[in-house]
Amino acid sequence: MNIEPKPVHRRADLQRLLSPSSVAIVGASPTPNSFGERALRHLEGFAGRIHLVNAKYPRIGDRDCHPSLKALPEVPDCVLITVGRESVEAVVRECAALGVGGAVIFASGYAETGKPERAAQQETLGRIARDSGLRLIGPNCIGLINYLQQMCLSFNPPQVLRATTAHRIGLVSQSGALAFSLAQAAERGVCFSHVLSAGNSCDVDVADQVAFLAEEPECKAIACVFEGLADPIRLLEAARRATANGKPVVVFKLATGESGAAAAMSHTGSLAGSTATYRAAFEHAGVVWVDDVDALIDTTVFMAKAGTPGNGGLVVVATSGGAGVMAADKADLHGVALPQPSDATRAVLEQHIPDFGSSRNPCDLTAQVIANGQSLEACADALMAEPAFDVLLLPHVIAYDFATPRIRIAGQVARRHGKIACNVWVSEFMGGPGMLETETDPNVALFRSMDHCMAAIAAWKRRATYLALAAPGARSPVAQADRSSVTRELDGCTGTTVTEGPAKRMLAAYGIPMVQDALVQSAAEAVAAAGRCGYPVVLKVESVDIPHKTDAGVVRLNLRDAAAVETAFAHILQAAQRVQPSPRIAGVLVQPMAQPGLEILVGARRDPMFGPLVVVGLGGVMVELVKDTQLALAPVNHAQALHMLGQLRTRQALDGFRGLPPVDRDKLADAIVRISHFVHDQAEHVAELDVNPLICNADGVLAVDALIGLSPAAH
Repeated sequence: MNIEPKPVHRRADLQRLLSPSSVAIVGASPTPNSFGERALRHLEGFAGRIHLVNAKYPRIGDRDCHPSLKALPEVPDCVLITVGRESVEAVVRECAALGVGGAVIFASGYAETGKPERAAQQETLGRIARDSGLRLIGPNCIGLINYLQQMCLSFNPPQVLRATTAHRIGLVSQSGALAFSLAQAAERGVCFSHVLSAGNSCDVDVADQVAFLAEEPECKAIACVFEGLADPIRLLEAARRATANGKPVVVFKLATGESGAAAAMSHTGSLAGSTATYRAAFEHAGVVWVDDVDALIDTTVFMAKAGTPGNGGLVVVATSGGAGVMAADKADLHGVALPQPSDATRAVLEQHIPDFGSSRNPCDLTAQVIANGQSLEACADALMAEPAFDVLLLPHVIAYDFATPRIRIAGQVARRHGKIACNVWVSEFMGGPGMLETETDPNVALFRSMDHCMAAIAAWKRRATYLALAAPGARSPVAQADRSSVTRELDGCTGTTVTEGPAKRMLAAYGIPMVQDALVQSAAEAVAAAGRCGYPVVLKVESVDIPHKTDAGVVRLNLRDAAAVETAFAHILQAAQRVQPSPRIAGVLVQPMAQPGLEILVGARRDPMFGPLVVVGLGGVMVELVKDTQLALAPVNHAQALHMLGQLRTRQALDGFRGLPPVDRDKLADAIVRISHFVHDQAEHVAELDVNPLICNADGVLAVDALIGLSPAAH
């Protein structure tokens, strides 16, 4: 039975829960360090109305305490449930009956225990929420902080509450401990709008919380930490809402090992592992992916401050030659451009930089900047005036008070030119002079790692590219009649595999150039077929039980006469009969030998969470060894296909290699587009697909092999 995906909540759905005017604490207590006591203590700065509920106490401190929620003078917007698991369901039912806006559940011991009866208790809470419209966070949740209201709904204490700034970020995390750990960045000057944790997510999850922040005017960028989601498409939808509101989303995913990826029969299946799929799906939706949790907050703050990138590169202005070399090394690693200053700008630089420094990029002002107080601003201003530069990097090498004013200068120059400056904290004096000044400057982003800085700049540029390439509702280049014809043929297929012959016919119906072939049953038929298609030819066994023919030794290439065809026919049948268990053999395919060219793999698969995907990379027998591939949600448009080719590590091979002519990228991109539409249109039937290799040469592109894996559910 198909279950409709749960829609992502709108801001209005969560307003009373996450931005309440009134809060009730069920389980309020005067006992020191109890959850109820700590929760009340952490609400000291909240300007809204606070109600206490516990039948044991008529008063707690100077506040009245009520025996139940229905005894309160009003229906609260949000209820903080601090009682034990055994009492939670009754409180949730009371919340639902009264029309409470939402509740946060601290109690643990639900589905995370792995016990079926505890999972059932959690499901009951979720069902109450769905049936009543009550929004629930948790159970097993540490709570949340709304910095805009100075409200901490948690047994954990809040971090320092910074004054409102123009570059606040929101933080969402499945793990509450990680949420509050990362929130301690506020101690060094990072400004948050909200810190939201989701716990077991019986109702509200990280996708809903990201969607809430997407519509929060005071939040400029969103950091998100999660392990896994039952329906990650919902998080993509939330991220798209953020993008529509001009807010970048930066994601760090836990549990990135590939052990959970299902084994697949095709090259495509083995190349599109779970982490690769997540990353490709999110990046193509404009989400910034970080590989290290230490980079999450720095990168998100950078995205909040940086705005939209231009077409320029990075300029490094350092007072240390070593720091400049570090920057150049990491820029090369991440593909960040380091253009050179124009002659006019070089002339300005040389007025201020001693001859033992450098006016090239990276620019080394040397320690003489101490004696020449005007040199940094003059050089930085001249460089930032150039369209060639989008970002100014000023490594903070030694955290001394006398170096702190340089950060203010960098920020002023960046603001003057509508650009962004970065301060990479090279010093081991964490939290030393200059860190707070950097974090609170709206035009300077702090990074505690040169590697993270360059990765963020590269991701910033990639994000802009992905968003520019995106074309919602990509139109199929294939006529409806052809799509329907292939669907009918797939309807009639049995088993788990479509062999090469019929697979190539189906793909040809989508306009993908396919080599012609003939299926024969004898050596004499093979010789006749070879004569019709012209020598040299290729012979292959056709068998649903031998998906990888080269590995099984059932392919013979470059056969130039009838005698060679006869011999090859006998040899490949003998090789096929050695395969165990004994394969079913439909015959032997005869096809003309393709002209030499670059071999490209274009594959596709239907991911159980993200749906149809397309994979592109160097093809042939080395594909799984090289693993140089690009992955995207299907279907893709022509510009996206070209971009995938341009992102391959071995992309230079497309421009001609070892005497091969350059690849016609437009024709190759067209084939990629058509294959992506094939798997998208036929997703109900097709589990995975390989077109490997696709031969690319001066004549265009030609697919010489294909394999389709069928979905068991469809047959």
